[in-house]
Amino acid sequence: MPSVMIRQTADGKLSFYVAKKDLEETIDTMEFSTAEKWGGEVKLTDGSMFYIDPMPAPKLPTTIRAKKL
Repeated sequence: MPSVMIRQTADGKLSFYVAKKDLEETIDTMEFSTAEKWGGEVKLTDGSMFYIDPMPAPKLPTTIRAKKL
């Protein structure tokens, strides 16, 4: 499970960055995106999919563990 950094871009979208893979993409969809439950299946604009264990919404930017699906 790689560590990924998620941050909010200037246009309000979420950016997903995996340093070891030099992958930076915009998050297209996220299964859960409320303050109480955030994460789940994440689809990137390039079609890649990752899974983030659901958690309360973190303060961005944040570094978390994600599993490639």
